[in-house]
Amino acid sequence: QVQLVESGGGLVQAGGSLTLSCTGSGISFAFTTMAWYRQVPGKQRELVAAITRLRAQTYPISVKGRFTISRDSAKNMMYLQMNSLKPEDTAVYHCNTSPSRDEFWGQGTQVTVSS
Repeated sequence: QVQLVESGGGLVQAGGSLTLSCTGSGISFAFTTMAWYRQVPGKQRELVAAITRLRAQTYPISVKGRFTISRDSAKNMMYLQMNSLKPEDTAVYHCNTSPSRDEFWGQGTQVTVSS
């Protein structure tokens, strides 16, 4: 059974930084394309970063240059370094595979950016 647990969210002022963590069990991050997603109530879930098993990274234009996804295969953990945060980055952030699997969604971690 796959379990993904996100942590590291919080309240930060605009321009600040946060690092999110994702720990997984029942799945090897080293052999799967993993991603970070975010969701705001009433809006469609958005992919904000993905990393392939060869560590190729992709970002949408909305976060490119500000967010960095990384992976520690030995610890089976994934991270999202978020810099220059903006109020529009406020959301619940989740990790999942890419493409995502419905059964893998965890609780997520709330990121709130104040202006």
